[in-house]
Amino acid sequence: MEENKNENLSKQNNKNNNQKQNLKSVQKKADPKNFVWFKDLNKAFNENEKIHKSRLNTFNKINENTKRWIKFTPLGGLDEIGGNCAVLETEHSAIIIDCGMSFPSEDMHGVDILIPDFTYLREIRHKIKGLIITHGHEDHIGAVPYLFKEMQFPIYGTSLPLAMIENKFKEHKILQYKSYFRSVKKRHPIQIGDFKVEWIHMTHSIIDSSSLAIQTPAGTVIHTGDFKIDHTPIDGYAPDLNRIAYYGEKGVLALFSDSTNSYKPGVTPSESIVGNTFDDLFLKSKGRVIMSTFSSNIHRVYQAIERGIKHGRKVCIIGRSMEQNLNVAMDLGYIKLPRDIFIDPYEIGKYQDNEILIVTTGSQGESMSALYRMAIDEHRHVKIKEGDQIVLSARAIPGNEPSVSQLINFLMKKGAKVAYQQFSEIHVSGHASQEEQKLMIRLVKPKYFFPVHGEYNHRMKHRETALTTGLDENNIFIMEDGEQWEITPKRVRKVKSVKTGKIYIDNQINEQIETDIVLDRQKLANEGIIMVVAQIDRQNKKLIGRPRVTTYGIIADKDDKAFAKEMEDILINYINHAKDYVYEKNRIFENELRNVIRKHIFRKTKKYPTIVPVVYFM
Repeated sequence: MEENKNENLSKQNNKNNNQKQNLKSVQKKADPKNFVWFKDLNKAFNENEKIHKSRLNTFNKINENTKRWIKFTPLGGLDEIGGNCAVLETEHSAIIIDCGMSFPSEDMHGVDILIPDFTYLREIRHKIKGLIITHGHEDHIGAVPYLFKEMQFPIYGTSLPLAMIENKFKEHKILQYKSYFRSVKKRHPIQIGDFKVEWIHMTHSIIDSSSLAIQTPAGTVIHTGDFKIDHTPIDGYAPDLNRIAYYGEKGVLALFSDSTNSYKPGVTPSESIVGNTFDDLFLKSKGRVIMSTFSSNIHRVYQAIERGIKHGRKVCIIGRSMEQNLNVAMDLGYIKLPRDIFIDPYEIGKYQDNEILIVTTGSQGESMSALYRMAIDEHRHVKIKEGDQIVLSARAIPGNEPSVSQLINFLMKKGAKVAYQQFSEIHVSGHASQEEQKLMIRLVKPKYFFPVHGEYNHRMKHRETALTTGLDENNIFIMEDGEQWEITPKRVRKVKSVKTGKIYIDNQINEQIETDIVLDRQKLANEGIIMVVAQIDRQNKKLIGRPRVTTYGIIADKDDKAFAKEMEDILINYINHAKDYVYEKNRIFENELRNVIRKHIFRKTKKYPTIVPVVYFM
């Protein structure tokens, strides 16, 4: 027993000694004097400098020994807001990134939308492997039906954009081309020709937007699509910054990034803040609430409907595109709403005004939109009246400001209250502001940077922002539509320009309007028209009777008779001095007379109207 006690005591002493030795060992290791950085601060500083440069310049991981190249050709979306379309190609493959429409200017009479010129796509048709869709806005998918009437290839995208294109195909009676749809899964790259394309979830002002990571033979390129970085989106699906950063760490050859909001400092607010403004407006409103926004802004519509339900209102959706988009979003499961809260327009009269929410199109003042027709008493079911609360939850697209202002005037004259820009949070942008643009650049860390989507000044401002993040100014390139840029790991150069421009579309019949027709309309609108019909005695070279003179846009009605007499005198003087050859053919006589009248009118009005002389030789 004594021996066991001594043995245990010995073991305990050994254990204590070991613990003391371990403690001394730990203390010795923990001694700052044993740290490398303490012994050689300069060496440690240099090591950390290398780490910083390595993590900030991950594009150095790109293989520069390859002789492969890619070419990027924007066909629309630069020097404008909208009409986004671009081509990425190798020697044997090409993919199209988006195919959108844009809006006409006021002098494009009778033109509803503009689409890109597809001339270059016809030239490379043999190697186009697919159309890549980033999201469902009109300025990214609006031209797809017109392209598919001419040429077809697979369309790759997520569910909502493809469903919206399907609706367009129905309208254009080309639904058979739905067989070309290829729905994709985000975070799952797929091979398309020489490219491996991955859709990366991104937030924007429409559900289910994506950025693109495209692995090419020359290196990886990132295309942001339209984006903002919303950490509290309505559906809870924040942008997949982790995946963007993943590619950034592997090394990115080029970044093509949205420039629309490049003048706006700070961060674009979250879509979720708009709901609070809706709450305030619903609480104060004693009559009908009529909310108008872009039909594609599903989460904005969803927030308005949620507030309507909360405040005990029935919901009426008016406007074909609004109905289509909302139904698609509900059918696919993007939003969940009870069907029994919706009523048809003809049922509105069955309820008290404070029980009605109308969600409609027309926030841009379009003359054929539902809200505009309500404002001028031409809508079949709804007319604006005193006590109505109108909510315009969208800012005017550049160029649409006069139309929106006119709409607001009409609404106010009817006695309605209009909530528009006086509430700063009635609308938020779907595009990244400067701090978000910087974050995107920092995550991607590209070797080359190409600002896209926006006017020239927007892209130049984006360039300035990029420079503040440390990008080499020699590696930032400002492109123009139609310019083709060749990109390799060692250099970027502009190789040529391709034909580009706009095709005019009459959206009422979904048909193209030829350029010369639009030019004629512009000339008629700006300069006017003069028509002179006369009978000429060819034998005696005399005017028979008085000519019939008709003018539009030149002379006031009260001066018609005096002007007709003036034209008669010019015609008589011309006949008296005309050479014999002009009587050989009507066309010769008319051409010479046209020139005489044109010179006279220009001296008088400083305009060149369209002149239509019609001469009958008797």
